[in-house]
Amino acid sequence: MLSRFMSGSIRNLEREYSCTVRLLDDTEYTCTIQRDAKGQYLFDLICHHLNLLEKDYFGIRYVDPDKQRHWLEFTKSIAKQMKSQPPFTMCLRVKFYPPDPAALKEEITRYLVFLQIKRDLYHGRLLCKTSDAAMLAAHILQAEIGDYDPGKHPEGYSSKFQFFPKHSEKLERRIADIHKTELIGQTPETSERNFLQKAQMLETYGVDPHPCKDVSGNPAFLAFTPFGFVVLQGNKRVHFLKWNEVTKLKFEGKTFHIYANQKEDKKIILTYFAPTPEACKHLWKCGVENQAFYKLEKSSQVRTVSSSNLFFKGSRFRYSGRVAKEVMEQSAKIKREPPEIHRAGLVPSRSCPSITHGPRLSSVPRTRRRAVHISIMEGLESLRDSAHSTPVRSVSHGESFMPRSRSQATDASDGTAVISDEAYSPSDSVLPTPVAEHSMELTVSRQINGAPCSIEEEKESEAGTPMRGEGGDFVASAQEGAGGDSALSEVEQVNKFVLSVLRLLLVTIGLLFVLLLLLIILTESDLDIAFLRDIRQTPEFEQFHYEYFCPLRRWFACKLRWVGGLLINK
Repeated sequence: MLSRFMSGSIRNLEREYSCTVRLLDDTEYTCTIQRDAKGQYLFDLICHHLNLLEKDYFGIRYVDPDKQRHWLEFTKSIAKQMKSQPPFTMCLRVKFYPPDPAALKEEITRYLVFLQIKRDLYHGRLLCKTSDAAMLAAHILQAEIGDYDPGKHPEGYSSKFQFFPKHSEKLERRIADIHKTELIGQTPETSERNFLQKAQMLETYGVDPHPCKDVSGNPAFLAFTPFGFVVLQGNKRVHFLKWNEVTKLKFEGKTFHIYANQKEDKKIILTYFAPTPEACKHLWKCGVENQAFYKLEKSSQVRTVSSSNLFFKGSRFRYSGRVAKEVMEQSAKIKREPPEIHRAGLVPSRSCPSITHGPRLSSVPRTRRRAVHISIMEGLESLRDSAHSTPVRSVSHGESFMPRSRSQATDASDGTAVISDEAYSPSDSVLPTPVAEHSMELTVSRQINGAPCSIEEEKESEAGTPMRGEGGDFVASAQEGAGGDSALSEVEQVNKFVLSVLRLLLVTIGLLFVLLLLLIILTESDLDIAFLRDIRQTPEFEQFHYEYFCPLRRWFACKLRWVGGLLINK
């Protein structure tokens, strides 16, 4: 009896596994789920734990053993998606940034988006100018520590908190001034809403950067935002395509293509090269999901997308959730008492609790200070940083990247726009794609929020940062615009055409071979199968058999005998 009980317990343990999800406030949610549980089950558990109803903007992200990030697919088994053994570790993140985050229905949703954007700001994904940076940081202070109190907040109190990868003493003083004078009396909810309104107006709002290279080898970052597809290079946005202009997304190996139609029937193709085939597939899937979410009117319009032109080759993927319009309509129907929000007070490491900050070297000249090295696990493994990612096969002239209310007021604008005084360079481990080792040797330097700083070379065994120097933008950025007008070489185009023709030829031969086998089975075999018998009894088949097939068979038999005779005589 005991052995039967023990064996049953072991089988139950084998059917279950532990899963830990790191939330946006860096707390952890651990649960035990069945081995065949799908991603939707785990996501629903987390949303129930958070009391979250507007959940379509969020997703669960994990990292495979090759340090490639993925979004958990809710329609598939969790165990089959993970390439590692349990227990599994994942993290909850904003997957689809709301076009107007301040207009979200519930405060709990706005708070979670606030935490995500605060994280983006810290890691350099949300890049902005000094004036905007000071206002955003002051709103964070007001939301999390309340009004300025001389008894609690001594001189230089803002320097204890790090809101950005690096910032100057001048910026710290400006943050404190705004917090002391302009935000008095604002509640946490009001400060968070004002923070969101300010953040959504920035060029890099909603950017989840994918490192790539263009056909000339120039690095840049490709991203999908609530308003369209954007490419950032140096301190500029070099491409912007609205979602209604993007017609197709395709990838082959490491090569990623975006097809778009702009005004006056102008067709363009942007071509990028990802670090690995897995990174390229992840980039493609992110693009397919973002395009479906923001572009379509109804989820019933979602179609399965193939990564290739030919049906027999490539990956197939289908977005399975609701689209933005449906989400907003559903949110408007929410009628309940606002759930309680447990906000934690801001402490020196609160801006990103998983970061360990070293002591500030206030006595050392700012130009000689060493930057704080950022290495956040995001509940997983740290990834390498890179400044690599742009494409280009033809010049894009999209409208300015801005919220809809502003973009509608602008009929046309130059596709290139300066986003900041510094180069766009997200911090370590915040990229969804690992970067090849050889691409990490670029020398980069930047001016952080108007203050000169130096970032010394870091060489680490697992997650290093790019080499940086003093004075200037990315080295590749010295060749400004070089990737903007690059076209694929004629040799590459010919090779692709030849490969397509060969594929078509092989498929044609294969189909003919299958038809020949079916014909032989119909005419020569004695298989008494219902559907074969029905075909044989049709007048058309009998006519074909006696008037065409039998003469053709006799002709082939005659030729074979003749060839056989020649061989024997020799």
